[in-house]
Amino acid sequence: MAPPVKPSLEDIEAATKLVYAHTRPTLQIPWPLLARRCGAEVWVKHENHTPIGAFKVRGGLVYLDRLRRERPDVEGVVTATRGNHGQSIAYAAQRFGLAATVVVPHGNNPEKNAAMKAFGAELVEHGRDFDDSCTHAQELASRRGIFMLPSFDVGLVCGVATYGLELLRAVPDLDTVYVPIGLGSGICGMIAVRDALGLATRIVGVVAERAPAYALSFAAGEPVATNAADTLADGVAVRVPDVDALRIIGAGAERVVTVTDEAILAAMAHLFTDTHNLAEGAGAAPLAALLQEKEAMAGKKIGLVLTGGNADKALFKRALEAQ
Repeated sequence: MAPPVKPSLEDIEAATKLVYAHTRPTLQIPWPLLARRCGAEVWVKHENHTPIGAFKVRGGLVYLDRLRRERPDVEGVVTATRGNHGQSIAYAAQRFGLAATVVVPHGNNPEKNAAMKAFGAELVEHGRDFDDSCTHAQELASRRGIFMLPSFDVGLVCGVATYGLELLRAVPDLDTVYVPIGLGSGICGMIAVRDALGLATRIVGVVAERAPAYALSFAAGEPVATNAADTLADGVAVRVPDVDALRIIGAGAERVVTVTDEAILAAMAHLFTDTHNLAEGAGAAPLAALLQEKEAMAGKKIGLVLTGGNADKALFKRALEAQ
């Protein structure tokens, strides 16, 4: 594969100025109860504390700001999502005077759907999963003559990388950071920041056992699609990996690990009891991975990216009752 294309430190620092015009940096907190549970010093990056409850808001702001400047003729955008990317685009579109259409699969998180509509998006339900929705979004873009906004792009990576800059400048001596992988913008942003700062921090990607496309692709060194992505962690429910994301992950991640849905549910409950925070499935997956690798990580300084807190009531109830 061709060499990966990552945003530079200058690009990411410029992106922070735009992001901070709309929202504040999030905290990274070392929680003592998590440290006791994991046998390591554990810092949680709280991306559940953004205006949309997830890290994606950063990418949407940066991407649409650039689109507005470079393509003033664009009046509306369409994109596909399982929720947090869609909220990000709806939130940013409001601020930049654009219409937003968001395609989600049938059966998508009802509370994420409600949030996207509350931010002003037109919501379209189509398909059985994210990849079906993405195909339909492309068809809508062609049919309506509106801009198709990708779910992975270096511009989105540049925006979400701002959380990595906050974390690694605040805690530059982290041994390992665990990051969930949906389509890949979050982990690619973290890799870009780590490399730009010249740090030795290891970056570990986390996927659900029932949505293993990126783990399979990382192991194979080439894209490997799956037939299904049937996991309760909708933020990592992807069947077809993005080629550009895989280039960055393949060159910069230490490994990609899989965790079970049961382990994710347990991690959601642990984050609530140990930090008093809500985590959706993808946001809890890093803790599930750390607990899975507890013996190897004993005594080390670890970062966990809590990418979002947008779990619906039924799922969160299930997580608490499972403990």
